[in-house]
Amino acid sequence: MHKFLSTFFITIFTFTPVFADGFDNIQPANPFAPKPSYQNTIALPVKKATLTHNSVHNQYVIAFDRFVQSNVKSAYADFKLLIETMTPNDYAYLKMAENMAEIGFFNLSEFAVSKIDDNSLSDFLTEDIKIYYSPSKKLKTDDEIYLGEVFSNIIYNDQSREATSELVKNTTLLAESDYANYIAALGYLKSNDIKNAGIYIDNAIKKNPQNINYKKLKAEILSQGKKPKDAIKMVDYIKSQKLYSYDFTRKVSSLEQYVLYKSKKNYYEKMYHLGYYYYYENELVKSIRTLQSALTTKKKHNKDVYALMSRVYFDMQDYEKAQDNALKAHKLDGNNSIALMVLGDLSYRTADYKAALKYYRDAESHDKNSWLCSVKVAQTYEQLDKEKKAVEIYEKILKTYADSYIAYYKIALKDKSKELAYLKKAVAINLNYKDAWIDLGRYEIQRQNFFDAKKYLAVANYIDENDFRYYYYQGLIAKNQGMKQDAASYFKKSLLLNPNYQPAKQELSL
Repeated sequence: MHKFLSTFFITIFTFTPVFADGFDNIQPANPFAPKPSYQNTIALPVKKATLTHNSVHNQYVIAFDRFVQSNVKSAYADFKLLIETMTPNDYAYLKMAENMAEIGFFNLSEFAVSKIDDNSLSDFLTEDIKIYYSPSKKLKTDDEIYLGEVFSNIIYNDQSREATSELVKNTTLLAESDYANYIAALGYLKSNDIKNAGIYIDNAIKKNPQNINYKKLKAEILSQGKKPKDAIKMVDYIKSQKLYSYDFTRKVSSLEQYVLYKSKKNYYEKMYHLGYYYYYENELVKSIRTLQSALTTKKKHNKDVYALMSRVYFDMQDYEKAQDNALKAHKLDGNNSIALMVLGDLSYRTADYKAALKYYRDAESHDKNSWLCSVKVAQTYEQLDKEKKAVEIYEKILKTYADSYIAYYKIALKDKSKELAYLKKAVAINLNYKDAWIDLGRYEIQRQNFFDAKKYLAVANYIDENDFRYYYYQGLIAKNQGMKQDAASYFKKSLLLNPNYQPAKQELSL
């Protein structure tokens, strides 16, 4: 899936969903484009892929390219081989499990899950995958490959009518499989046949009422029908379902903005929600461009647009524009929580912690549905040397929000009795939370467990290869293993990325 931007979020693999109506010809960018053709290449080598962009990622891209080109049987074999042969890593297995479920390779998703070693890292995500995607009846491999070919032709090869027409002739499969009905509904929606799309998605939901992905498609279908408000009700139902992992809650937020975009009649409101959708999908340039077109002469509307633009600009690290737009939004509405949060982030960034605290507390008072404002307040108290107050807030957050991975992480750093469990809880909720992976590495180094430390640090390095702490901790491992020259190289690399990092300076006696 496209990535929802946060300080910590990067996916190892990326699957591009294409909504059936193409956003009125506004297509999400494919993260693998331009795609080379691998149709005539030899099979993937039976060699252990490691968690690097040049290994696991590249082999995944080759297999996914075959899937896109409707060479699905070969893609299936390549994905299976990758799962079988890559160097064991729970992070990679979890991402494979999620991505395989997204494209309907449920048996491969289960296969990836079966390879996971540490269930404490995987419970949340594997449960969300099951609730979100899994069909009620296990499909045969041949049926998965066949439906994968139909899916590929519908989404990637502009053959939705032909592929769907062929699928609905397979009455035996449709009678048995809820997922086959879902694919038929997807094909009809892509062909703008709203009536038949509704019939087949209702069939899928009747066979499998728990599947959230089916209800997601139902919401998309309703948003293009005569009663778009029913689509919003469906989204509200989906939001009420308990999803613990960060990635899946982001999917729901993205869906909500898409449905609002399709449901609104006013052009400027539509553009606002489309811009919000692009934000959740990490299409930040598209988000800004779309939001700029959402501005009107109405101040009541503009306050929300300016606020969201400030958030996007901040995440793009364009702090001057972020401040300009946040101040515009704040002037129009002093209670806008998004603008207040951005103003707080800007103050925090410049170490003006008293100002940051004021903005964060104001934001917290106007946003009762999120833990993020409270986390920001607690983090600022830490900077003001009020540790006890910060811990109290983190503990209070966890009593209300079971998905606050940052609160789990912060408590882990302050309470040794909960350190390992809460670090793992943090990454179980947000698999791409780099800080927790790094501290898991640190924890294992302290226990002289260098094998596990390297596994955790490898994930952090995959997420961000320029984090100075990764090189510092690799230096400590090398030092403990008697490799002084390697250790010095790691410490120097750490200082190259952060010249003021004192632990690395101390190791080099600088």
